[in-house]
Amino acid sequence: MKFKRLLTIIGPGLLVAATGVGAGDLATGAFTGQKLGVTVLWAVIVGAFLKFVLNEGLTRWQLATGDTLLEGCVTHIGRPFRWIFLVYLLIWSFLVSMALMSACGVTMHAMFPLGGLHEWFTPPRDKIVYGCLLSLIAVVLVRRGGYQIFEKVMTVCIGVMFLIVVSVAIALHPPIGEVLKGVFVPSIPHFNDGGLDWTVALLGGVGGTLTILCYGYWIREEGRQGTEALKTCRIDLAAGYVMTMLFGMSMLVIGSRVGEVEGGGATLLVDLAASLEEPFGAYGPVIRWAFLIGAFGAVFSSLLGVWQSVPYLFADFYELSKQRLTEARRPEVRTDSVAYRGYLYGLAIVPVIGLTLVPFSQAQKINAIVGALVIPALAGILLYLNNRVDLVGEQFRNRRRTNVVLALTLLFFLLAGVMEIQSRFFPRSPPPQPSQAPVTMHEFPETFRGNA
Repeated sequence: MKFKRLLTIIGPGLLVAATGVGAGDLATGAFTGQKLGVTVLWAVIVGAFLKFVLNEGLTRWQLATGDTLLEGCVTHIGRPFRWIFLVYLLIWSFLVSMALMSACGVTMHAMFPLGGLHEWFTPPRDKIVYGCLLSLIAVVLVRRGGYQIFEKVMTVCIGVMFLIVVSVAIALHPPIGEVLKGVFVPSIPHFNDGGLDWTVALLGGVGGTLTILCYGYWIREEGRQGTEALKTCRIDLAAGYVMTMLFGMSMLVIGSRVGEVEGGGATLLVDLAASLEEPFGAYGPVIRWAFLIGAFGAVFSSLLGVWQSVPYLFADFYELSKQRLTEARRPEVRTDSVAYRGYLYGLAIVPVIGLTLVPFSQAQKINAIVGALVIPALAGILLYLNNRVDLVGEQFRNRRRTNVVLALTLLFFLLAGVMEIQSRFFPRSPPPQPSQAPVTMHEFPETFRGNA
């Protein structure tokens, strides 16, 4: 009974972890571990803490006012915000959904290639088939299972993912002294030769982006309302981001303990699984399969989480677009509404076009700009809204230390966004000897595939 009670408390936090940790997060950790080792473990902890502060602020706003953050922005920042948000949501949804379907397809192809069934199933085709099939399964789970089934499936996925990834990292026997130094002594090796770029990517890659906003809808499903629920939500979020942190740290360790692995996103995870066979000798094939199962848990839970949660945002926008400025409103976003169902089906169907027609390099350039805007915008919004005593009350307004963290988060992610966009559009010229080239951000655009 105590275990079931614990799961009830931390359930939405586990959803945050399962949705936010995708192929991109795991790949970024592995790549950074290969290049910088475990000396930047501190960056994973800092990144998880920053995302916790953002989500805690969002939760505090909702519990204090009864409004979602989207409602607060429309009401107190300006109604044009909703149309800016819609454009952003549509672009983000298309790019991320396409990346998640691709990541699921790549992982399933690695485990169960369809080429032996028929010559038509070439690797690009069977990845698309798998991506579409898993997208359909996610739709069925969301529509027929409801929130309760969704939560149970996600809990299983994150449990498998957590157990396998952390166990593999421990089994590789990383040097304890180096691990402790990487946690407690912040440093950035090869600072001028790509080390800063990789560390920034690691900080920004911990946890989700737009899906942070979905936590507010999940706690509504749990019936959490009023400021008395804030303590429970803080415990919940802390558990979710601790798990996210451990995932990131484990992938950093794994990346530091295996040889150089090529690829990006889910492709990197597949190649990484193959590279794990040698360190474990006779148990190598078992470890490879276990890691692939863990990787599949990561990418499918991220896909399922996006399919279930992002339609909340569109349904909320749709209701806000019908509301008059003078109306007081405490809407209930329903999963059986036309807006929610329509957007869910759109997430599952429209990105298929991108899998076959849209050059991924072009999609990544757009995604660089889109992804650079989420976190700094959210930090700025929370700095404004949660300092309004007339809205949240004296007890729940931001404290000084929270404002400092939010301001630093705003500045840091603006810097990270500028670096990301610069690496996409203005990559550094490679040196005369490519084999000796330092690592720069333009080398890892695909590590962000599948990030939610």
